[in-house]
Amino acid sequence: MTAPTIDLNADAGESFGRWTLGDDDALFQHITTANIACGYHAGDPATMRSSLIRARNAGIAAGAHPGYPDLLGFGRRALPATDSDVVDYILYQVGALAGFAAAEEVPLTHVKPHGALMGRICRSPGLAVTVARALQSVLPGAPLMFAPTEALRAVVEAGLPVIPENAADLGFDQDGINIVEPVPQAKAPATVADRALEMARGTVRTVEGTVIPMPVRSVCVHGDRPNAVTVAKAVRRRLEAAGFVVRAA
Repeated sequence: MTAPTIDLNADAGESFGRWTLGDDDALFQHITTANIACGYHAGDPATMRSSLIRARNAGIAAGAHPGYPDLLGFGRRALPATDSDVVDYILYQVGALAGFAAAEEVPLTHVKPHGALMGRICRSPGLAVTVARALQSVLPGAPLMFAPTEALRAVVEAGLPVIPENAADLGFDQDGINIVEPVPQAKAPATVADRALEMARGTVRTVEGTVIPMPVRSVCVHGDRPNAVTVAKAVRRRLEAAGFVVRAA
């Protein structure tokens, strides 16, 4: 019998200039996929390049992590933007990271929206399809990585590539969408690890106590959480102890 597989992803490359956020070198020892900020909500050109190099050296997959143009709010504020704006924001950021990826010979494996932009896409089937289709002109074959929602089902029905994922270190609403924390706090590693295993097995409990389907192929932990490395380590150990092969999606 073949062992089940699951990807463990984390948002990374979120430092900016002389300001450092997170310990990506340590984090990359425990995850299998890195979502690299592209300069709008976090990151800068030098950080984008160095994050790709770190991912390559750690032997993990790397993808683009575009967000709203919101450095002050770290992309976690819902900004007024048309669907056309959203597509342009994403293509601009993915194109920039793709340039560095080509220079460093690092293949980009996926695109995962960040923060409030992720929430917007999760709740907008038409926009999700438009974004997923537009990505094919920049990164042919690259999947859009986001939550299992009606929007994701619309992308699948349109015949476009996707990776269903969700974060184990955040709560869930009744629609299966993560509830964003404006300022991340330390979380109990064992609690996050238990939720990650539940998700890997296909369900999750919402903040209201309802168990809902959560058919993910990738589980996320956030790199900007104060104890992100400890959480990622606990999640991976828990998944592997339960018989999962943890590898990139």
